Amino acid sequence: MTSLTVDRPTTFDVHSPATGTVVGTYPSHDELAVEAAVDRAHGAATWWRTAGFAERARRLDRWRAEITRGRDELADLVHAEMGKPRSDAKLEIVMALEHLKWAARHAEKVLGPRSVTPSLLTLNHACRVEYRPFGVVGVIGPWNYPVFTPLSSISFALAAGNTVVFKPSEYSTGVGVWLADAFARAVPEHPVLQVVTGGGDTGAALCRSRVGKIGFTGSTETGKRVLAACAQRLTPVLMECGGKDALIVDADADLRAAADAALWGGMSNAGQTCLGVERVYVHTDVYDAFLTELLDQTRELRAGSGDAKIGPITMPKQLEVIRRHIDDAIARGGRALLGGLDAIEGQFVQPTILVDVPEDSAAVTEETFGPTLVVTRVATMDEAVERVNDSDYGLGATVFARRHGQAIADRIESGGTSINAFVAHATIPTLPLGGVGASGFGRVHGPDGLREFTYAKATTRQRFPSPLALTTFTRSAAIDSAVDRLVSVLHGRIG
Repeated sequence: MTSLTVDRPTTFDVHSPATGTVVGTYPSHDELAVEAAVDRAHGAATWWRTAGFAERARRLDRWRAEITRGRDELADLVHAEMGKPRSDAKLEIVMALEHLKWAARHAEKVLGPRSVTPSLLTLNHACRVEYRPFGVVGVIGPWNYPVFTPLSSISFALAAGNTVVFKPSEYSTGVGVWLADAFARAVPEHPVLQVVTGGGDTGAALCRSRVGKIGFTGSTETGKRVLAACAQRLTPVLMECGGKDALIVDADADLRAAADAALWGGMSNAGQTCLGVERVYVHTDVYDAFLTELLDQTRELRAGSGDAKIGPITMPKQLEVIRRHIDDAIARGGRALLGGLDAIEGQFVQPTILVDVPEDSAAVTEETFGPTLVVTRVATMDEAVERVNDSDYGLGATVFARRHGQAIADRIESGGTSINAFVAHATIPTLPLGGVGASGFGRVHGPDGLREFTYAKATTRQRFPSPLALTTFTRSAAIDSAVDRLVSVLHGRIG
């Protein structure tokens, strides 16, 4: 079973953010239901771990094929539950499949046992390190990328040999259930991947349960509550939290490409992207030309239903955040070159471009999570880097420059930076993804993402007795003297 039932369960509805209609009803699983799921996951953990890397890869490949065959249905479900245009939902599914394939194919190489070299004082030992799964991993997923983001944790945790209990967002629950049902068709023998559904109480129960680790993606404020709940059992946590990402445009940048990247980075998914562009810093020499290009590309872009390229705001309460940020920016001297307060139409927000906004305004310092861009003139790239780094967040960044892109990127304090392309580092399976500061800690994707769901185990085997036996009460003064002379040779001739 991929979803749970309890006696007389309370339920909740998932509503389409575009129309308000109910698109699904699911049980609100309580602490007992969550604990039961975790117990079943522990029961399946030995079977899944001992299946080995090759067999797990075969099963994950079957899951990938199930998702691929059902991608139209899955994209429709993403569109219905959180409003994303179907074409963008399909793009999200494609990215998820790429990372799932990479995790399955590379887990053994990254996590398998390997020999390491001992030091001169311990040459009599053979040394080995391997990466062991935690057993059961709990994953709490977001609604804004309900396929790509949770699979970044789920697929890597599964490839590493863990079973998983997944709590999808209450705004995109059906997507999580669909993914688990697809997995059950690929792995029908045991409950290797299960779903528990509900709101914050269900997530809190998962944090307090006997999982070996929690993989969380969501807002920074919710992340703090997750950390507090996990602290009760000292459960380690992977935290993928919010962002306030910036895009830098140098004087020699390709302005058409930079404007296109800023537009997609800021407006796609209605701006509801942790890695989305919310701040743009442009060299004064090309500031006016960049704004002209950006406005030209934006004028025909509209939010709406049907075939519109920008969908609705999924969470109703986020509209107030967007409204407050725009209002604060304009009240403090900012100007809306496009959009503004009248851009908010029900659950839809039209693209908004703000300029002359003070750096200490909410629109610059807080995560907006809406289709807005704050574009700011800077005199130098030094000023641009300083302003980018003057933030509590450090998730990602983008730099457009022909000559000094790498030098600029190297100075940005973030988990990843892409040069002359928006968020490319998040789409490449071999690269780690994660943030610093208020954007969280830990990594998904790549070798770091696989190791995130394991613990390192070191093993030594004494091959022969050491002539310098150190860890014994029979150690002689002669041995102490020999070790003292050896230490002087090894470490005392530096500098």
